[in-house]
Amino acid sequence: MMKIDILSLFPEMFAPLEHSIVGKAKEKGLLEINYHNFREYAEKARHVDDEPYGGGQGMLLRAQPIFDAYEALEKKGQPRVILLDPAGKVFNQAYAEDLAQSDHLVFICGHYEGYDERIKTLVTDEISLGDFVLTGGELAAMTIVDATVRLIPEVIGKEASHQDDSFSSGLLEYPQYTRPYDFRGMTVPEVLMSGHHENIRLWRMEQSLRKTLERRPDLLDSYDFTPEEVKLLESIKSDKAIE
Repeated sequence: MMKIDILSLFPEMFAPLEHSIVGKAKEKGLLEINYHNFREYAEKARHVDDEPYGGGQGMLLRAQPIFDAYEALEKKGQPRVILLDPAGKVFNQAYAEDLAQSDHLVFICGHYEGYDERIKTLVTDEISLGDFVLTGGELAAMTIVDATVRLIPEVIGKEASHQDDSFSSGLLEYPQYTRPYDFRGMTVPEVLMSGHHENIRLWRMEQSLRKTLERRPDLLDSYDFTPEEVKLLESIKSDKAIE
């Protein structure tokens, strides 16, 4: 079972994690999540922030409340402690897969202009969702938890259902269809109706490569191609050159 502890000034923001896939993981006994308001650990009139030494705009989170909240957690071994920070390593699917191997994750969600630098001595991972700034770390933490928990074995019914996701394979996912066959004049590709598994496999591979080439060609730079995929991609590029 994975254990997650979240240190936040606004634990009530995490209500969405009680539903959908994450909520089901808790119900199955595959996940434990605990929320901790580190304001409760503040010694100085419950103040969690203060002015920075040397002057400057805004307020910084003080080290003491977060250290005390972290030290009060029940820990077995050394958890991975994640600081949500715009200056951190950008989160992606590979990072989620790595975190999913952990037994215990601790998230520190900040607010204000930043942190007392000494907080980072607790931290094993500094993570950013991208090159933008949120008002706090809660939304980023929820995103990372959702992306990570769904990768825990048995959380999703069939393991293949997330292995085929966009980015899990390194490519964008191929198009998918369900009933009815004809919806407002838009029909399902005939190959998917053929029952020919090898043709369907090749079509999906070609569609995945084509979609990635058109929308995220940067992903192809680090992708480990099979000889079959190399041949298909060359054919796709040749088709596009003719167009």
